[in-house]
Order: sequence, then C-alpha cells, then structure tokens
Amino acid sequence: MVPRLRLAVSTLLLVIGCGASGTPDGEEEGSSGNGTTSGASTGEVTTTAPATTSSGQATEDAGSEASTSGEPGPPSAPTMLPKPTGTCPTLVDGDVMFAPAGIEPRSVRLWLSDAAATLDGPLVFYWHGTGSAPAEALYGLGASYVAQVVEQGGIIAAPAHDPAAGDFPWWLVLGSREDDLLLADEVLACAIEQLGVDVTHIHTAGMSAGGLQTSQMSIRRSGYIASAAPYSGGLITAPPDQEPSNPLSAMIFHGGQSDVVLLKFQQTSEMYQAVIEDRGGFAFICDHGMGHSIPQGSAQASVWQFFRDHPYGTKPSPYQDGLPKGSPGYCVLP
Repeated sequence: MVPRLRLAVSTLLLVIGCGASGTPDGEEEGSSGNGTTSGASTGEVTTTAPATTSSGQATEDAGSEASTSGEPGPPSAPTMLPKPTGTCPTLVDGDVMFAPAGIEPRSVRLWLSDAAATLDGPLVFYWHGTGSAPAEALYGLGASYVAQVVEQGGIIAAPAHDPAAGDFPWWLVLGSREDDLLLADEVLACAIEQLGVDVTHIHTAGMSAGGLQTSQMSIRRSGYIASAAPYSGGLITAPPDQEPSNPLSAMIFHGGQSDVVLLKFQQTSEMYQAVIEDRGGFAFICDHGMGHSIPQGSAQASVWQFFRDHPYGTKPSPYQDGLPKGSPGYCVLP
C-alpha cells in the first residue's frame, strides 16, 4: 500500500492553558518557572504550515532562507520519510505493539483521537528518563497541551524502553545501536500510512537519558525531524548526520551547574547547541537553574510554540531577533 502523505495543511489552533502538575515516576519535580504563558495576549495561537503537494513538495518556501548565490536553500519538506518494515498495528489511543523488521516487538504509548483520521497534525516523539515510563510525556510536554494537540489531529508517541539496552533506557546513551530509532521510524511510517501526518511537523523531546536520546535522534533522523526540545540532554560527541541540508532547530533546557547525574548536562547541552549551529541550524539555551529536573510553568507552552514556529527546514528562525512574548525569562539567544 502506498503511504498516504496527506499534506494539505489545516490551521492548527491551540488554546494555551495551564501546565501539567505532579511528577512522573523517577523524575524530580521542577518549579513553576516564571509563571508566564506563551502565545498571543488572547491565549490563542494559530499556526498555518506551508501548503504541500502529494509528492511532499512545498508550494511555498515558507521558513526557508532565500539563496543569493543560486544554490538551493534548505529543504521545505522531509527528504527521508520511512516506510513500514513490518505489519502495522491498528493505531489507537493507548499502548500499541510495533514489530519493525530486525528488532524485538516493542510497546509504544500513543496519545491520539478520532481527529487524527481526518486532520493531519504534528507527530511528537517523547523519550523518558532513566527509571521513568512513557507516561512521563504528559509531564514533560504538559497534559493539557497534549490533550489539545491530539484533539486537533496530532499524535504523541512515547516508546517503552528495551530492557536489553542495559542500565539506561535507550541504546544510544552508551552505544551506537539504533534499535530505538528503528522503532520510531516504524511508528512514523505506520502513522503516515494509516492516519496521515503533517510531515513538516515531526518533533522530538525527552528528559535526561531521554534528553540524550532526543539530541541523538534529531541529527540521526534529520531527514524528517523538524525541531527538538531536550531537557537535561545534549551530546558528548556529534553523531552521524542523516540529512545535513536540513538546518534543524533546538530549544535546549538544562538546570545549570548543579545539573549533574554522571554527566554534566550543562556541558552536554552546550555541546549540542554548538553542533546544531555548526551545521547551519538554530539553537538556544534555557538554563532554568533547578538542577536535574523538568521545568514547569511557561516551559511546556513555549516548547509547543517553538515546535509550531519551527517546521522542517526552517531557516532563518523567526526567533533570530528575539524570543516570543511569554518565553521563560531564563531562555537566552546566543
């Protein structure tokens, strides 16, 4: 069956409310940040992505930098969308088992609604921290925001970890095996085939070990990832780059000098920022100063705003001259 890349983009209207409360298993609760919210003064944010054809080509180069040298600018649509390698399961809200070729079947917690069948919304991958679980996505991304996004056709996918990965939940924390990314490829491919996805808005986020995984995924899957938001993540060394012509965008959180659990996450976050910038992308640091934790308050609202404002191939960033109103005060442009 030929995947249905239903890319006629509808307006994504998100009503920004209060952030989630409570903490997931295995994670420390952060403070409420500066208590502000992102978006327009009315509390509503409307974002329209560039219209695209069935072949995945954009009819406008929205968000792309014009070239004065005659060389092509960054791609305006993903260049390396995966196809299913196994039999796709029926995608429903809840735990769904995927069986990509070459790896053991894995469970993925999906958040979606009936709207996904008719509206092509964003797909966000969330990677939990060590000792936590897929439900951490509700805390890391904000439960109220997740609910609003899925009601308008979006999908959140939070994989369960492979126990064989060892002390950390994801293979790429200590090694180079891409089993977890092969699982993500399968989720995306099945979602495109079965429901439809706005493929210019595929994003990734995660905390701690999941933040390291998020940073790895953004570069190893730069053929389809638009932008990333790691919490206490980053890089130790630069991983293989799937699609160097996609500039990538990253909103990078860490907790300052006290954000240390085996690694100094301030250092790994700064390394990630440097790698993104060196490859022509846009990245900025949000040092919330609360150690190894997920900040709350305006953080989640700003992450969703950042994702909406940074579809695939965005260059230059609309934030290059200043962050939007309501951004956390601890976020600073380079």
